[in-house]
Order: sequence, then structure tokens, then C-alpha cells
Amino acid sequence: MKLLNGEATKIFALGGLGEVGKNMYCVMHKNEIIITDVGITFPQGELPGVDYIIPDFTFLKKNESKIKAVFITHGHEDHIGAIPFLLQNIEIPKIYAPNQAVGLIRRKLEDRNIRYDNLITFNEDTKVKFKYIEVEFFMTTHSIPDSHGICIKTPNGTIVTTGDFKFDLTPIGPMANLHKMAKIGSEGVTLLLSDSTNALNPGFSTSESKVDETLGEIFKGHHGRIIIATFASNIYRLKHIVDTCKRNDRKIAIFGRSMENNIEISIQDGYIKHKEIFITPEESNTLPSEKVCLLCTGTQGEPLAALSRIANGTHKQIKLKENDLVVFSSSAIPGNAVSISRTINKLYLKGVKVYTNTSLNDVHTSGHGNQEELKLMIRLINPKYFMPFHGEHRMLKTHADLGVACGIPKENTFVLENGDVLEMYKGKITKSKERIQAGDVYVDGNRIGSVGNAVMKDRKIMASDGIVVVIANIDTKNNILLGNPNITTRGFVLVNENIELLKQLEEIVKKAINIKIKNHVNYSEIKNEIINELSEYINEKTGRKPIILPVIMDIKKETKIEN
Repeated sequence: MKLLNGEATKIFALGGLGEVGKNMYCVMHKNEIIITDVGITFPQGELPGVDYIIPDFTFLKKNESKIKAVFITHGHEDHIGAIPFLLQNIEIPKIYAPNQAVGLIRRKLEDRNIRYDNLITFNEDTKVKFKYIEVEFFMTTHSIPDSHGICIKTPNGTIVTTGDFKFDLTPIGPMANLHKMAKIGSEGVTLLLSDSTNALNPGFSTSESKVDETLGEIFKGHHGRIIIATFASNIYRLKHIVDTCKRNDRKIAIFGRSMENNIEISIQDGYIKHKEIFITPEESNTLPSEKVCLLCTGTQGEPLAALSRIANGTHKQIKLKENDLVVFSSSAIPGNAVSISRTINKLYLKGVKVYTNTSLNDVHTSGHGNQEELKLMIRLINPKYFMPFHGEHRMLKTHADLGVACGIPKENTFVLENGDVLEMYKGKITKSKERIQAGDVYVDGNRIGSVGNAVMKDRKIMASDGIVVVIANIDTKNNILLGNPNITTRGFVLVNENIELLKQLEEIVKKAINIKIKNHVNYSEIKNEIINELSEYINEKTGRKPIILPVIMDIKKETKIEN
């Protein structure tokens, strides 16, 4: 590839374009590569068995010696979640991250028994210089402490990446550094990469202090047990809940490992105080209801999450009471509306009161800015060129239109896909004809990339149509079938109700085998004949296409013939 040749600076994404999650962006100049964020995304139902989706590191592996450092904007999973997998595949000289993110990354590496000694904490005053590239930072407001944007200076121009942000004039935490943003903008910015998550939402986002106020009123007005489901990653929300419980003389029991980890790290770093307020789940059952708050995961209706098990009545430690109040201090991630509604309905059936985020109940606000905030960022940075990132295509396109409305020429906006390359040379940017390999890599348990399209296709078939296993014994000396084939199904039909169908399948298998073994035994031909004949018949009779797995046993050799 020619990407590392020439005088131009290259900018491309390995994740985060056309999707919300899996953020990973790269800047290259000659023999230097820097990376911003290394995130994951979580699969939806169409990827059974897949735990995470991570970026494709192929290009970085081929150019490993050019990588100078990774820079992390903040500690959310879609920005740090793939770091362990990156370190398992590529030697990274240094990782720079803000304080809160450093704690979360360390915990993540410890959980996977990965030793890494080059994790460096940065703050707003930090400057990192390489031969060609210089990096500095500015404070933003998000739902987690220590969120930063990054300013990258190259010989061909300055690039600003916002990370995740909103403009909250009454935040729970520190204010965004508007002065530094304006200063960077006044010095001249060639390209702006800006968060597009809420680009479809008009106006301004709700302030976190408004949520603070609403939750405070709920605590004052309810005299029973309060159960709050929120994102474990929303540290400022967790901080407010802790402070509110302290003011209202309530103890907190935590449910959910991610919630426990984030609160523990936040206490260690000083973001959350009042350590004494936390009690065990067992202790919560011994206190009066009006003295207890349960803080749990399960905002998206995940079947195994704490709130779902509580709603189902299967939680070992917590049983719902008539005077309980459940608060969903969260928003629905696209694709999860059905599972959330199912959980809420179960809670209502248990007779408890439920608060969700509505126009009447401000119990949640996003950590991402709406359209007017996105415009403000564009105005502050005042870039010559604009590339929306961190969003689905419709979000990127809408954000690009906002850029045009703010005075950026349409030809200077780029709505790209992962793997597309921008070339910046002497202050001018063009889209390259070359592309970087930038697909999805599936993580299944501890295996990375071993679950490809073929495996996923089989899993989807098994999930929808089931599997039919055919076991047949053959006497290879005399080329005859011994006995009747045995047919076992899983996820295909109910055996007791389909005896005649299964008998017919046996007859088809017998006929197929006898045709193929008259003169010789060719296991491949036998198996193919079984698959072809059964597939046609099953599809005709049932309209389904299950996976058919023939297993041929050679009795004389007493050996199982591999499939």
C-alpha cells in the first residue's frame, strides 16, 4: 500500500462511522501513527453467541512499528473496551488516558491478566510531542468525569476530535473549557471530527442538574423502597444518586458487576464520596423500606441483568414489595425497546410504581449534545473542513448539514465509512481513492476473529430452523447398511408430535445410503446424498431449512468417520 508514502497526512476510522460504538480513529504522517480511542460495540440479536464486536486491527498489525501511542478521550466501553484485544495483538508503546479512564482500563486489563506498564495519565495541561505530530487536550462535559477532546497538530494542518460531549451550563461535574476550545479555533483548525450521536435531536439537551432536581423530588416524595436502574457508565448520575441518598438518610445496595466496579473505582479516585452509605444486598433486607435504595443494572431489559431478574421474581436476594418504586434513569438504546417494555410490564404486574423518562419526568438526560450544541462546537472550533463521526449514517448526514448551516462549504464536509481515507496536504483535504481494511471482528468468549460469516450463518439457521442429526451404521466389508438410521433433532420439530415425519425421514436416508453403497463406500458422496434428499423433502413438507448433519459409523473398523 502507498498509504505511508508521501508528504500527506492521512486520517481514517477503523470504527465509529455508520455506527454508534466501536470508536477507533487514526492519524498518520510519514512513519508516525497515533490512535484515538479503541472501543467495542455490543451485538444485537442477529449475532447469536457473539459477546463483543471490535475493530479490525489488520492494518495496524502490518504497520506496528509506526504506532507511537493511543490516546483515550474518556472511559466508556465504546472508547476503551477493545484495548485488551489490541494489546493482545499489537505492541503499543504508550496509552495516554484521563484519570477516570486509567482506573477503568487497569481494571479491565487485570480481569484478563494482561500486564501493561505504559499507561499514562494526562490532564488538560498535558502536551505530547513526537517527531511530526503534537497532541494536546481540552476538557469537555459528558456523563463520565475526565472527558476530553483532542487537538492533533501535524505539518499539514490541525485536527480536532471532540470525543463525546454536550454543553451543560449547570453540570454536576466541571464545566467544559469553552475558552480553550475558542483559543484552539482562533489558532486555525483544518479538520473537525465531531460527535454525531444526538444529531437528529433539535434544540439543547436537558441539563444533568434538571435530572438531579427530579430525582431529589422523587426521593423526598416516596416513603417506600426505591429501585433505580441506570447505566453503570454514567458516573455523574451515580454520584448524584449517592449524594441524594445521603441527604435522605438511605443506604444503597448495588446489583450488577459493572456497577460495582465503576463505583469502586470512582470512590478510589474521589469522584464518589460517602463510602459508608453502601451496604450488602443481605443487609438491605433487614432495614425499613424507607431507608433503602437499590442501584442496579438492566436498563435495557437484558434477561440476565439484575432488574430483569427482580421483575421476573427470580432474583435470589431481592423480592418486590407493593410499595416499591422503580426508576428507569436511562434511555432506550435502539433495538432494545421491546425488551425494556417487557420488563416494565412485568414490574407493573407485580404492583409496583414505575418512573420512566418522559416530558413529565426528567429522570434521564443524554451525555451527548443536541443540534444546537453541535452547532456551538462547530462555531467554537471554526474548522475549514468537517467530518462527523460517532453515529449512524443518518446521524452523520444530518450533522454534516448542520456544518453547512454553520458556514462550512458543502464540498468541505465528509460523510465517510470505516476504512475511507482523507488526505490532508498543506491545509487542503481530499478523499483518497484507497481504503483501509476496516470490518467487524467478532469476539466469542476468549476467541477473537474465529467466528466468521460461515459460522454465523450456521448459528442463525440453527436458531431459526434447528438441526437434524442422522447417524447410520455401515458394514464396509459387505457394503450394506446395518439397521435403521437414527434421527435426532434439536429446535426442528417436537418428536412426539411428528413421529410419522421422522419415520419418513428414516426411509429417505435408507434409500439414499443403499443407492450409494451398492458397489463401493464413499463417505462424502453418502453424506451429500443424505443432505440433498432430506433438505428437499423437509423444505417441501415443513417450509424449513434446518442444518442436516450426517454421521457415518464404520462398524467393521469401529471408527467414527469424521464429517
